Amino acid sequence: MSDTASVPHGLPTERDAGPFDPPREITRLRAVRPVSPLLFPDGHAGWLVTGYDEARALLADTRFSSRLDIGIVHALDATPDMPAQTEPSPQIPGLFVAMDPPDHTRLRRKLIGAFTVRRMKQLEEHIAEVVERQLDEMSNLTPPVDLVRAFALPVPSLVICELLGVPYADRETFQTNSAKFLLRDQPLEEKMGAYGAMMGYLAELVTAKRAEPGEDILSDLARDEDLSIEELTGISFLLLLAGHETTANMLALGTFALLENPEQLAELRADPDLTPDAVEELMRYLSVADIFYRYATEDLELGGETIPAGSTVVVSLLAANHDPRRFDNPDTLDIHRKARGHVSFGHGVHQCLGQQLARVEMRAGFAGLLRRFPALRLAVPAGEVPLRTDMNIYGVHELPVTWS
Repeated sequence: MSDTASVPHGLPTERDAGPFDPPREITRLRAVRPVSPLLFPDGHAGWLVTGYDEARALLADTRFSSRLDIGIVHALDATPDMPAQTEPSPQIPGLFVAMDPPDHTRLRRKLIGAFTVRRMKQLEEHIAEVVERQLDEMSNLTPPVDLVRAFALPVPSLVICELLGVPYADRETFQTNSAKFLLRDQPLEEKMGAYGAMMGYLAELVTAKRAEPGEDILSDLARDEDLSIEELTGISFLLLLAGHETTANMLALGTFALLENPEQLAELRADPDLTPDAVEELMRYLSVADIFYRYATEDLELGGETIPAGSTVVVSLLAANHDPRRFDNPDTLDIHRKARGHVSFGHGVHQCLGQQLARVEMRAGFAGLLRRFPALRLAVPAGEVPLRTDMNIYGVHELPVTWS
């Protein structure tokens, strides 16, 4: 690769342009070279994809393998210091996010029926009830309160626990371990300890469900003798982790973004029919699940660049969602925007399985929160809100809010 002086050493992840904007370095790279060379801290060369069209092309092309996990740490953990490797690592049972077809296809098909648009629509009324109950509890608290603990985390946790058949009483354990697992700069043994604790807990749970299935998604899967206990455990891990972490951070960070854009907030509060478009725009604007890895299984062309076989390829969904070639004034929050082309749920065969559930939860969550708390505001200066810059799913660690 030529012109190594302009090649970034390590993946730019710090949102230094503001809490809701892509890193300045990523924005610069997208403008000059949307598929650009990247040097990892250990010295091996890879590629960084920041353009919208290029990101969609990469995600839709299964020749870019998803099996770049290097153990579970890198199946879900976007760390910028991955060592070089010459081939995808062995698969971990059930973790279909780090599989390619046909293995990925086999497991994903088992789950499609559980997350259909029709089934999620049937859940809308129940999810609205969950939201209202949580808002009732929050209204009984004396402000200021942490919106994460009082609302944003409980709502998706309650919903996913109920859907999967995970006892909500166990939430402290799995929430603590999932947070440890998603922490970037953490000793490997601690990260693997959190992962092991979650997997051990879920292995016991799915074993019990295979013996005595109930009326929930994990029981439905446990009835399928084609799935081993190891596969059931891996699937459960993915669904539980993704089912509460991403939506919780969208609800909290989305509320922060709206409070920081009072004109947009006022319009949304005045016209709740804007909520579906506002949710799509917040998804695009915030892109809480940002960095994904792929592995080139052969020499490939992408965005005018030749990607050699064996290359590590990093794609930034945040950068793609802020590409001015696709979205006008992309760094501006605009709840009137038709942002449905965003890639926050991914694209291609790995597009998020639970995206309809997330949409239902966010629509109900934002609509209920704004209706019930018309005077909601930050209880601290915006600069004091602790951001999850240390985590692999972006958001806020806490959001202190108050109301009259």
